[in-house]
Amino acid sequence: MRRSGKVSSDVLERVVYPHLGRRPDVLVHAHLGEDCAVVDFGEWVVVLTTDPVTGAASHLGRYAVHVSCNDLATTGAEPVGLLLTLLLHEATTEADLERIMREAGEAARALRVEIIGGHTEVTPGIDRTIAVVTAVGRARKGTVISSGGARPGDRVLLTKSAGVEGTAILATDLADRLRGAVDEAVLRRARVFLDRISVVPEGLAGARAGASAMHDVTEGGVLGGAWELAEASGIGIEVRAEAIPVAPETEAICRALAVDPLRLISSGAMLIATRAPERTLRALRDEGIPAAEIGMMTPAKRVLIRGGRAITLQAPEPDELWRVLAES
Repeated sequence: MRRSGKVSSDVLERVVYPHLGRRPDVLVHAHLGEDCAVVDFGEWVVVLTTDPVTGAASHLGRYAVHVSCNDLATTGAEPVGLLLTLLLHEATTEADLERIMREAGEAARALRVEIIGGHTEVTPGIDRTIAVVTAVGRARKGTVISSGGARPGDRVLLTKSAGVEGTAILATDLADRLRGAVDEAVLRRARVFLDRISVVPEGLAGARAGASAMHDVTEGGVLGGAWELAEASGIGIEVRAEAIPVAPETEAICRALAVDPLRLISSGAMLIATRAPERTLRALRDEGIPAAEIGMMTPAKRVLIRGGRAITLQAPEPDELWRVLAES
């Protein structure tokens, strides 16, 4: 377990999940690929999720708010509140803390969410400030969509493009390394990908259009997210690599760093499984959200079609972001 990034699915199954317990009022339990827990409160349910932000050196407050609310968006729930924990590097100044909180507050207000609490401390033994966010949402009972709701025959859509978050992080944090290899105008456009990082609008649009399941694409990229969607639903998936949109800015940065954009952290993109792809695509377009059909759910096999060859789609590996940052 020395590799950075998510703990492997095998370790989670063997070491973590056996110790979680069960309650009858928990409607959606912890499971591989599941973004949120859902707790029964009668007419309403509470939707909960938690996430760390560890890979970004810049715009930490903004990432923290959007990454956590994105998980809620996969259920169609309304985001309500955030608990924000900041583990500050020992070199952090008061001005640094104020900048993080100002960005977090601006992002929260844009989503009409309140930061309702948390914890802030200077923590020894870390090389950068880390944010951990717990997000709380609500929905009427019976309306929540889970990552595990996909069925064989559902079409799989991807909103926006692969590597949205990773593109913004690499263009910002590795600007010196990329300078000369990637045109400065491309890097400027790539940094603005941070503005695309929320998937709350597509979550609401997908829910209205009758999505079977939705999954926020984070560590492991689009291919990791596709495997997680299939795992949460207990079925298979077929993904067509050439159908996955990759923005020119992402392509240029990934080529310069020898990164696979389909395995790059992709907050800002959402996978949607649906029986009505045209209706869902139309609902997304009406909200100004680009999307493409990239595959379909199948009974059992998990397959990636790439260059005309079918290969087994594997469980998520450490994200490409971690490898590149380790080299810098």
